[in-house]
Amino acid sequence: MRTMWMALAVGALIAGPVVAQVPTGKMDPLRPDQQRFFELYKQLVETDTSVTTGSCTQAAEQIAARLKAAGFADDQVTLFSVPDHPKEGGIVAIYPGTSSTLEPILLLAHIDVVAAKRADWVRDPYKLVEENGYYYARGIADDKMMAATWADTLIRFKQAGYKPGRTVKMALTCGEETDTAFNGAQYLANHKRDLIDAAFALNEGGGGDTDGKGHLVAQSIQVGEKTYQDYKLVATNPGGHSSQPVRDNAIYAMSEALLKVGGHEFPTEFNDTTRAFFARAGAARKDELGAAMVALAKDPGDAKAEAVVNTDKGFHSMLRTTCVATMINGGHAVNALPQRVEANVNCRIFPGHTPAEIQGALAGVIGNPAISIDLARKDKPVAKSPPLDPAIIGPMETLSAKYFPGVPVIPSMSTGATDGLYMSAVGIPTYGVPGMWGDPDGNGAHGLNERLEVRSVYVGRDYLFDLVKALAQ
Repeated sequence: MRTMWMALAVGALIAGPVVAQVPTGKMDPLRPDQQRFFELYKQLVETDTSVTTGSCTQAAEQIAARLKAAGFADDQVTLFSVPDHPKEGGIVAIYPGTSSTLEPILLLAHIDVVAAKRADWVRDPYKLVEENGYYYARGIADDKMMAATWADTLIRFKQAGYKPGRTVKMALTCGEETDTAFNGAQYLANHKRDLIDAAFALNEGGGGDTDGKGHLVAQSIQVGEKTYQDYKLVATNPGGHSSQPVRDNAIYAMSEALLKVGGHEFPTEFNDTTRAFFARAGAARKDELGAAMVALAKDPGDAKAEAVVNTDKGFHSMLRTTCVATMINGGHAVNALPQRVEANVNCRIFPGHTPAEIQGALAGVIGNPAISIDLARKDKPVAKSPPLDPAIIGPMETLSAKYFPGVPVIPSMSTGATDGLYMSAVGIPTYGVPGMWGDPDGNGAHGLNERLEVRSVYVGRDYLFDLVKALAQ
């Protein structure tokens, strides 16, 4: 998912003066090519792809049918799934380039969505509805707009007979929204690496932000993300009758451990992306926080600047590994001393550190060997930050200047997680692209009444089409 529409980037700008005001506004009547895109987008959005009641496989088959109708050969379209998860399939499509030396480009998006309960929504979550300049539906923003745009781009290439230098590949996968289910991006990276082999990939995670009043104030490029890792903490005890309590209590032991985790601050760290973010976003502000961001980017040891920056929870998280208790379960009877207590500690690990390293750090912080600490999942790769490559970042910035004049473009590291993690882990640097934009409230992604501004859809689509052409040359 695109984490809060990269609210960190927009927060750095709209908290100070708005540097540029590009009106979002009302759309002109749809062009014929936009109408064809809308039909593809609508079909994808109205196909339930939640893990509970839907089928990504069905959606992938619908995309495959459209590609083949446009002229793609059977060997250029690959549908995939595994027997244990027949409804969580995906699709890979390949549009050949003319160069024998340029490596391919990969267009990545996920087609699964967070489940939506009809009774809670104002509108049917699986019907695309247009109201007051917005499209409403589950997945309208996260991430079916991007998935539809990538498929539409390949169809337009085929229909126009376009000949890019690079081969352009597309992978639309399932499982990004359900961490414990089958993940198509992880499957492709680990088992079908040759099929998706590419010099780099474009993905969700970037994009624009408005001030909530109809003006676009920033575009961001996601360059890297943290590693998501859950740790299972367990305290055990022989227990006994609650009428005869003793100090050695599993609940107390776990409580003390979690208080130590809560009080621990991992050290400040920077990489090329976060240093550029704090320098540029800070310079855009004209307040104490902005000045502290710039100062900290120059000198990570500036304790006074760090104290100011840490007052913003988003910036605080971008500067370090964070760990927080998220769930706890303990005891077996109201009249008995607890025999077992389990807690989940969720960590977002700064790139360059392994889950095992943070596991050891937590053990040191807790200082109680009686509490076991295990990785709740052991298949997550270590986050690798892609380079700030001018050959990739440059075209994004150039096209942003064309489409969104005066709007700053800021590289940013996500504190959340996308499927780009799996691509980067196998040597395919992955970038979250600018283009479409959202509002400060997150547009209902993962929540109720998910929406995306109509103008954002079509301007974003045009931007992304031009970006793929520019990078494919």
